Amino acid sequence: MTEEIVGIDLGTTNSEIAVYRDGRPAVLGDEQGRLILPSVVGLSESGELLVGEAARNQFLLYPERTIRSIKRRMGSEERVRLGEREYTPQEVSAIILSRLKEIAEQRLDRPVRRAVITVPAYFSDAQRQATRDAGEIAGLEVARIINEPTAAALAYEAGQHQGKRILVYDLGGGTFDVSVVRIEEGVVEVISSHGNNHLGGDDFDHKLVEHVLEHLKLKHDVDVSDQPRAMARIQRSAEEAKKRLSDHAFTRITEEYIAERSGTPVHLDLELSRSDYEDMITPFIEETLGAVHIALEAAGLASSQVDEILLVGGATRTPLVRRRLAEVFAMDPRGEVDPDLCVAMGAAIQGAAMTGTDVSAVLVDVTPYTFGTSALGDLDGELYPYTFVPIVAKNTPIPVRRSEVFFTVSDQQQTVELRIFQGENRDALENIQIGEFQVTGLSKAPAGNPVIVELALDRDGILQVAAREKITGLERRITINNAISRYDDAQLEAARQKVGALFGEQTTSRESAAPSDAELESLLAKARAKLDEAGEEDRTEIIDLIEAIHVARSNGDTAALETARGQLQDLLFYLET
Repeated sequence: MTEEIVGIDLGTTNSEIAVYRDGRPAVLGDEQGRLILPSVVGLSESGELLVGEAARNQFLLYPERTIRSIKRRMGSEERVRLGEREYTPQEVSAIILSRLKEIAEQRLDRPVRRAVITVPAYFSDAQRQATRDAGEIAGLEVARIINEPTAAALAYEAGQHQGKRILVYDLGGGTFDVSVVRIEEGVVEVISSHGNNHLGGDDFDHKLVEHVLEHLKLKHDVDVSDQPRAMARIQRSAEEAKKRLSDHAFTRITEEYIAERSGTPVHLDLELSRSDYEDMITPFIEETLGAVHIALEAAGLASSQVDEILLVGGATRTPLVRRRLAEVFAMDPRGEVDPDLCVAMGAAIQGAAMTGTDVSAVLVDVTPYTFGTSALGDLDGELYPYTFVPIVAKNTPIPVRRSEVFFTVSDQQQTVELRIFQGENRDALENIQIGEFQVTGLSKAPAGNPVIVELALDRDGILQVAAREKITGLERRITINNAISRYDDAQLEAARQKVGALFGEQTTSRESAAPSDAELESLLAKARAKLDEAGEEDRTEIIDLIEAIHVARSNGDTAALETARGQLQDLLFYLET
């Protein structure tokens, strides 16, 4: 029996894990039956690791020993302190993933080694790499990274074959994404995506916190913004008030003895109306609608041509969100699937498809960014050395491979420097540089020597770049593993030990997640059977990957074996769709 691949929604506020069984996805609960794990990590007074509900409860008393919303820092060089040590965002996320893995193993009564993990559609390459690293630190083989709106569409549309054009509106705790999706004969195809990696329910909370702080200053002439415990209590009260206002027109924010002024206790007691709250968050909601219109324009659709709206993420429970979407699209959004659980369910469906299970929907995703390089060219009527040259356009279906030819600018030029950017600005320097390398040893040819640059984007949104001199075939390749987020093997092992120490035992190493010989032989047999029907380019890639697997296995190189196996699995999945 092929080993199951679990689906994980690693969220800003909450996280979930699901598995596909008996023809349907199911979210797995903890020992108390809770399906949602708060994405919070902390240390108790005695130094015990707390993950989830216990850590969230501790936040009120010990905010300095509690970490929340780590997802917003993924892909950055930031460090956070927990106890006496500092941790990277990948390591903190790995703690959450380890707890989810533990929950799944308890519920399924077997080891869990492989997972599909979701990310916001608008996550950058660095953020995707950081998410993959977090999974590996947690002892998981990350079989695929897929976009959250796409996963939600899989969950909503499981078993439906009627052709539809769907808008997926995904507003979570820390991020916002919108995707336009076409459903046709069981194929879920993303047409366009847009979003904001720093917009979500956390911002709603911050507005409420600011409102409370202003109230305390005006009514009591106190400022508690520099008092961590008071701020933690206000933060928690703001979150609860936000939830209550989803169902009630008014609520009260109350906290006894929130501060002290001239030796007298100050109590917080503030009534808040839904109307006032909606005034606070209206700019955020309008910003999401601006992104919606950009996604529709990229898909070539008017709002009247959308058949359905799917809501994803806990922040979509805000009545203003549903009301504004209904006004723009003249229809009520769908909401029969829990917006907190549908992403993990969709990831589980994708995981099942990758194991060969017959599922009701197949995924075709797109890249949310344009990728390209820079060259001497015309910008606003002037020659400019950093004109952006797109190679893979935004909203291109993935996996994808594109190439462009460039030419040397001087005689006997033997070195070409290649800089890779992601973004949409014609000035490359206004986009995000995600990698660079040099091709040296070019032939001493006259100016105009052609150099072919090829970009290949896989299903995880991870980019590989190659530059080849056409005359000699001299080639240089790199995988864009952003230096600020990507761990090498030694760093991964050190991070596993560090995270494992918090759990009181060593986290499962990547080697334990290696596929069995039987699984590899099955994959290789499947690949050989595809050779006759594959196109020339795909056939060459299959042969190269089969050879890479044989070499890695004979050398005992587990990391290389996993990389080649994953790439071959991705290619076969692509050919079958």
